[in-house]
Amino acid sequence: MDRGQICVMLSVQPSRGLMDEKFTVLVQNAPSGFWLTVHALHRCDDGHSWEAFGHYAANAAGTVNVSEDPSLGGTYSGVEPMGLLWSLRTVPGSKPGLRLRKMNVQTPMEVTVSVYQGHHTEGFADQKSLDSVLVERWYMAPGVRRIPITEDQLTATLFLPSGPGPFPGLLDLWGGGGQLVENRAALLASHGFASLALDYLTPKYSRETGKMVDNTYFEAAYRVLEQHPQVLSSRIAMVGLSFGTSVTLKMAAYSKAMQLRCVVCISSSHVQPVEGSLEELMDFFRKNAANIRFNEENHSIMRNLLLPIPTDPSLKVDVGRLQCPLLLVVGEDDQNWPALESAMDMKEMMERAGNSHLLTVLSYPNAGHLIEPPYTPHIRTSSFRSVTQREKQMAIWGGNAVGHSRAQEDAWKKMLVFLKENLYGSRNLSATSLSNL
Repeated sequence: MDRGQICVMLSVQPSRGLMDEKFTVLVQNAPSGFWLTVHALHRCDDGHSWEAFGHYAANAAGTVNVSEDPSLGGTYSGVEPMGLLWSLRTVPGSKPGLRLRKMNVQTPMEVTVSVYQGHHTEGFADQKSLDSVLVERWYMAPGVRRIPITEDQLTATLFLPSGPGPFPGLLDLWGGGGQLVENRAALLASHGFASLALDYLTPKYSRETGKMVDNTYFEAAYRVLEQHPQVLSSRIAMVGLSFGTSVTLKMAAYSKAMQLRCVVCISSSHVQPVEGSLEELMDFFRKNAANIRFNEENHSIMRNLLLPIPTDPSLKVDVGRLQCPLLLVVGEDDQNWPALESAMDMKEMMERAGNSHLLTVLSYPNAGHLIEPPYTPHIRTSSFRSVTQREKQMAIWGGNAVGHSRAQEDAWKKMLVFLKENLYGSRNLSATSLSNL
C-alpha cells in the first residue's frame, strides 16, 4: 500500500509518568491486517542508544493496542504492555558490555515511540516512521526535592517527597561498583519515603584519604535521616542491593546506634568476616578470588566467591539477632552472588533463633542479580569493575529477559507494600499474604 494513502495515528498514555508506571500504546487508522512495527528508541545519559520493537498486525478495526495485542516477533513477543521498555537493547554496532542506568534523575528518561510500515528488525534510522510520540519516564515525581548531603564527610543525596511531612526514612545502598546511584532513592521518594542515597565505596572522603569508611560513616548517614525535621525518627529502614546488603545486614544486626524499623536486601548474602571492617571485607573477597569461574567467552561468574556457605559463625552475620522485619529478594539464577543459598541459610538461622516470623523471602526462578525498579532493561552480561579491581571485566548477572522483568515488577510492588506496612504502619501483613499480592 502506498504510504500516501496511510494515515496511521499513534498515541501513548500517559506520555509523561513515573518510571514504574505503565503506559498504553495505541495505533489507530491502520488498514485491517496491516503489518506494522512499534519501535522505542532511547538515548541514555552516556550518549549510547537503546532500542526495542514489536511486530504487530492491525485488527479488523485497524487498531493495535500494545497492552492487549500480541507481538508476533521483535525484542519481545506475546502480550507485553511494557515490552518497549524492559526489552530495550543497545542498537547494532554499539560498544559491548553496556548497562542502561539513569544517572541524572532530575531529567526524564526520554523514549521516542514510533510506528513503521511492515515488520522490521534493523535499519530504523534509515526509514521514515508513520507516526511517533516522545514519552517521558521520571524517577522524581513533581514536588520531590533533591538535596546533596556533605555533612559528617558524607557523599549522599537526600530525596524528600512532596508535601510537608514528616515522612518515614530510607537509607539506600547500592553495590560493589561504588559511585552515588540515585535513581532508586528518587523513585522511593516519589512513593512517600524520605530516601538517602549513599556512596560508601567511592565517597569524597575515600578519594581524598585513600581510606575506606567504617561503621561510623553509616551511622552518620542514619543520623542525617533521624535528625531531619521532615523525617519520622522512629521509622527508618535500610534498602541494600548486592554488596550493599553486606553492610545493611551487618548494621541491622549489630549497630547500637541504628534502630531500624525494617530492612530490604536484594540479591544478598550474609557471608562476611563479622568482626572485620569494610576494607577487611574487601580483602576477604580478594582472598577468595580463585573461586571465580569463567565461561567459554571469559565472562566472570562470581557467585562462588562466597560458596560454600560457611558454618563458622564468625564468617556470617548473625541474622538471629535481628529484631525488625527483613525482606529478601532473590533471583534464583543469580550468577554474581549466592543469593538463593544465602537466603536458605539465613532462613535456617532465623528459625533456630526463633525470629523467622520477621522474614519474608521473594524468590524468582528466572531472575538474575540486578533486580532493579520495574521496566529497567534486563542485562545478563555487562562490563563491571569493583572498587578493588584495576581492570574492567565482563560479569554475568544471570536471568532471562522475560523472567527477570516479571521479577522486577513483582518485587517492586511487594517491596513498596512491605515498606509502607512497616514504616507507615497502617496494618501488618503476614509473609504469606505478602507473597500472594
